[in-house]
Amino acid sequence: MITLENWAEIRRLYKSEGLSQSAIARELGIARNTVASALKTDTPPRYVRPPKGSLVDAVEPQIRLLLKEHPKMPATVIAERVGWQHSMTILKERVRELRPLFVGVDPTDRVVYEPGQVAQCDLWFPPLLIPVGGGQAQILPVLAMTCGYSRITGGAMIPSRQGGDILAGMWAILGAWGASPRTLVWDREAAIGGTGKLTVPAATFAGTLGVRIKLAPPRDPEFKGLVERRNGFFETSFLPGRTFTGPGDFNDQFTDWIDQKANRRHLRAIGATPRERWDDDKSAMVALAPFSPPVGLTNRIRLGRDYYVRIGSNDYSVDPSAVGRFVEVVATPDVVAVTCEDRIVATHARHWGSGATITDPDHVATAKELRGSFNAARAAAAARKTSRAHGDGHVVALRALPDYDDLFGVDFHHAPDLQGVHTS
Repeated sequence: MITLENWAEIRRLYKSEGLSQSAIARELGIARNTVASALKTDTPPRYVRPPKGSLVDAVEPQIRLLLKEHPKMPATVIAERVGWQHSMTILKERVRELRPLFVGVDPTDRVVYEPGQVAQCDLWFPPLLIPVGGGQAQILPVLAMTCGYSRITGGAMIPSRQGGDILAGMWAILGAWGASPRTLVWDREAAIGGTGKLTVPAATFAGTLGVRIKLAPPRDPEFKGLVERRNGFFETSFLPGRTFTGPGDFNDQFTDWIDQKANRRHLRAIGATPRERWDDDKSAMVALAPFSPPVGLTNRIRLGRDYYVRIGSNDYSVDPSAVGRFVEVVATPDVVAVTCEDRIVATHARHWGSGATITDPDHVATAKELRGSFNAARAAAAARKTSRAHGDGHVVALRALPDYDDLFGVDFHHAPDLQGVHTS
């Protein structure tokens, strides 16, 4: 077979130098037929190894029958069924070649995002403990949102993955953007739409903003590829070498890093930095409502004698004057507020730890005062039961019942006369 170097030299001598085929054959010391063959083709010679037989060829018909009936059968099971006694490498390679013929191919199109069209949302769990006060430290979720067109990303650490906290984080990010994409994409997060249908809080949030929350198909990790790749970028580029004193410190550092680094990095996929495309993206988004949508954890309960309400696993004190009445509890990531008939009866900073009891000293003092008043009223009521008084307050003495028996000559305790009574 002619080499690539000889093929190129033959064509040069013939086309550039004008030598005849015979002269080229004499100069290069090769056969004239080889020279003629090289001049007939415009493509360089390529060595192709002749195919050799494989041990798998003998069992390929059996493999095809098994894959036809069970397209997803593992190669290890196929090896058992066909009695394979040789290397698994060559068998797996043949199964890999044959399986698409029976399973089918599911290609994906390259998605092109329009300005203002979509943002993908996801929860990222940084693998480190964050101090939350009271000597506690926890792994907390971080809500991340990435816009499809500009790739602008926002993020915020939130207290929990409950629906109210997730929606509060979304509202904080959208508020920082000043607008909302028309579609917010979520996977089957339980607090958003774990059953395939939006939860009531999520649907209320979307309706208030006038946007759509779209749930990803089940078991489709590529549906939110943008934001999930950003999560991996956070873990490799933001976390290393950093320490945090608490959730607030984490959010301050994270927000600054996203603004100065992540959103100003040139991305090959869009040929620009996210900041360079942000104005066009934002201008096509939906303007935010002038009021906040319902966010945070909410509850409505009748306040018991133990004047505390529970958020998560933490207890917060409430003004005891509301005992026995219904109170409305709203907990944002920062504040726990309790109202009773439009009157604020408790305000506390939100505790991100667990098992804590948060008490306002004023509530303890009020409880003590109310308890003293109650005990005094109960003692007065008991005193009224043991005495009588005239209208002017003059006490009327109460006589004992035996005094009335003596007055009327009645003896209810006189023993019966048993004379004349015979017993047998």
